[in-house]
Amino acid sequence: MVRVSRFYKDSKEGRFISYLTEDAKTLYEAFRRGAKVSNNGPCLGWREGVTKPYMWMHYNETLLRARNLGSGLVSMGLPPSSTTFVGIYSQNCPEWIITEQAAYCYSMVIIPLYDTLGPDACAYIINQAGISVVVCENDDKCNMLLDRSPRCLKKLIVIKEARPATKQRAKNRGVEITRFEEIEKIGAHKSVPEVPPKPSDLATVCYTSGTTGSPKGVMLTHENVVAGVCAVILQLGDHRPTSTDIMISFLPLAHMLERCCENGLYMVGGAVGFYSGDITHLSDDMKALKPTVTPAVPRLLNRMYDKVMAEVNSSWLKRFLFNMALSSKQNELKKGIIRRNSFWDLVVFRKVQESMGGRLRLMVVGSAPLAGNVLTFSRCALGCIIVEGYGQTECCAPITLTIQGDPVPEHVGPPVACCCVKLVDVPEMEYFAVSNQGEICVKGTNVFQGYYKEQEVTTIDGSGWHHTGDIGQWLPVSPFT
Repeated sequence: MVRVSRFYKDSKEGRFISYLTEDAKTLYEAFRRGAKVSNNGPCLGWREGVTKPYMWMHYNETLLRARNLGSGLVSMGLPPSSTTFVGIYSQNCPEWIITEQAAYCYSMVIIPLYDTLGPDACAYIINQAGISVVVCENDDKCNMLLDRSPRCLKKLIVIKEARPATKQRAKNRGVEITRFEEIEKIGAHKSVPEVPPKPSDLATVCYTSGTTGSPKGVMLTHENVVAGVCAVILQLGDHRPTSTDIMISFLPLAHMLERCCENGLYMVGGAVGFYSGDITHLSDDMKALKPTVTPAVPRLLNRMYDKVMAEVNSSWLKRFLFNMALSSKQNELKKGIIRRNSFWDLVVFRKVQESMGGRLRLMVVGSAPLAGNVLTFSRCALGCIIVEGYGQTECCAPITLTIQGDPVPEHVGPPVACCCVKLVDVPEMEYFAVSNQGEICVKGTNVFQGYYKEQEVTTIDGSGWHHTGDIGQWLPVSPFT
């Protein structure tokens, strides 16, 4: 049996969402739509240290810097084409987004690199993709790439100043190091006309680290990413992000969960503030930023739960009050009441809420299963909508998502509007679709184009179904467990 989203009527006819508005069919167009609907509102936020306030770059300035950087890349020899790959190796920061949008201004493709890949895998990716230019955060990351510098690598564009010794080391290997701002200046002077991408053009190649062998490059088009983002926005209904929302960026932008969440905010004209770079100060950043929206992973919520429970179990009185508060809030959840202004919020849960800024209204959880008791606690303690999804990089992140207000934990919801889902038999493991168990297969506008230079390694069958390799089970009310 094939399951589809009930939020998009064409899904029943085998047609899936590609976009929500005519003026945002690519990530290039989506960002410009955000600039328009926000009336050039705040776009990218950062702060220089944990005691400093957030500063903001507005949409038009962000677009200007992106255009200048992209023009600079073209001026130094990169063709404005969807076959031109630009690497980026950096923590989340405004320059990450400027680089991404710079690439899209000239139909180029972003390939993220990240620490957990390791130096050998990074070198493999640069070599396989033929990347000649990598935007690099700092001196340490430059040196890591230089340790195994492939011959195709010709230029490192550094966001923060590199040491003279590193520049000399790069020169000895035939690699030039240039400051980010210098490329922007060159681009502003040359002012190369933009070459916007088409929906069918590649937007990014995301390499998955995998558990065995070399990383595989997942090819995602602009349509793939926009479809995934729009499907989630559609399913969120009245709780969808708007131009008044602020999101905190702390999950790696190298992964599609964070990329989709951020692009969803930019599409509607919202603002994104970046954490200061040290995860131990994340709570300080959230208190300063006061976000209304955030993606999250189970590890973050587990840590919050463990910390609260350790405090609760320190005395019988705290445990008694906590259990009373949790029971009361759980009863409200079952009635569809989600708030943070009850008596128990003021007495018991206010400290937890303030640790995340005190204004959180929406959290999207993904990447791994979340224990039911932790999810229920988080919904009660934070007093906000928390939806949990299942996805893969190969599907641009979202495949299924829980429906806002559903208080039942330990499932990941129905399919989103960009795809349909079915289960197929795995007889060697004794999973059978007739019993509502089997391998999860996905087809839709969010499904990737294949693995870069490894078309023989395919997970997509002749009928267009992507075989995820994951086992799922349909519950009686239709969501996955």
